[in-house]
Amino acid sequence: MLEIKPITREKLKELCELYDELIGRKTNFGKMAEIFGKIVENPGYHLLGAYLENELVGSLMGIECQDLVGECKPFMVIENVIVSNRARRQGVGRRLMEAIEGVAKERDCYYIIFVSGGQRKEAHAFYEKLGFKDEQVEGFRKHL
Repeated sequence: MLEIKPITREKLKELCELYDELIGRKTNFGKMAEIFGKIVENPGYHLLGAYLENELVGSLMGIECQDLVGECKPFMVIENVIVSNRARRQGVGRRLMEAIEGVAKERDCYYIIFVSGGQRKEAHAFYEKLGFKDEQVEGFRKHL
């Protein structure tokens, strides 16, 4: 049975393996463990895991951002969405996205935003099925 819940320190090795799959290279586990401590102390961060029989098979991070525009409602940024190759097409991604949307609604967020690589057409179709719209905006990133 699939369960969505926050990721705990005990699952960091499994999360590191998922991130290696996500980015195609090794994640610095020591640094990851250090930053994880900061993230779990910050109530604006939501690091969710998808568990099949207690095995971490997917994850995403939602970051609640405060805003000063209009009604000054926060918005949610989603980052690092990954479902392991061995668990795809089983509803894992859908459940993760529904869970973070639930968190965003609880936090009275105005919208959810994320970026996805232009080449990931299959993922884009998936996001559209979940109700996300391609608003034809340009995304920019500067690596430092």
